[in-house]
Amino acid sequence: MKHKDLHLVHLCHTLAGNTMIIFVRTVLDAQRISILLRMLNFPAVPLHGQLSQSSRLGALNKFKSGSRSILVATDVASRGLDIPAVDCVLNYDIPTHSKDYIHRVGRTARAGRSGKSITLVTQYDVELFQRIEGVLGKKLDEFPLGGGGKEEVMLLAERVGEASREAMREVKENGLGGDNKKRGKRGAGGKRDREDERDRDDDSREAGLPQAKKGRGGGRRR
Repeated sequence: MKHKDLHLVHLCHTLAGNTMIIFVRTVLDAQRISILLRMLNFPAVPLHGQLSQSSRLGALNKFKSGSRSILVATDVASRGLDIPAVDCVLNYDIPTHSKDYIHRVGRTARAGRSGKSITLVTQYDVELFQRIEGVLGKKLDEFPLGGGGKEEVMLLAERVGEASREAMREVKENGLGGDNKKRGKRGAGGKRDREDERDRDDDSREAGLPQAKKGRGGGRRR
């Protein structure tokens, strides 16, 4: 359990270049993990029930268009969404109901495409995991960690730990799903700078966070 974030980031490295939906149980984790992954340079965007309809559509459009390859979602995205091309479903949290697991993994390998689903199983999840295997009527294969094994995963500890603490601090500081967006004037940089800045601001809005404050030099605190 205490190394869950490390294994998540390791999987994101392993599966880099794939489109991925990461399913979590709570709005808090949808917010936190999307921020954590962006701090580690993974193009992630959150989707959960506390977002406005326009923010949900914005997040989905970024994911479907390919400008964001990782969607961090609660079960609001496990059914009823038309997302045809998802390479991998990653269950950060195991759902408490086996049918929700089936709906989640059904987001990948659609319309004849290939796909995979991976579930992180902690020492507290074994009963839920075995219940899912019972419903499926099969034992699920263990996903290999790669050549470096657990030692390779643990090499990420310092960097991921620091990013995780910063992400949690931002979530607590800004609250969950708030609508207190700050719309300050943008600088007079070039067109690409303005587009990049709007892109970052869009991420903050989709995460339910106010826009980051600019420093004297026009930089943004991350």
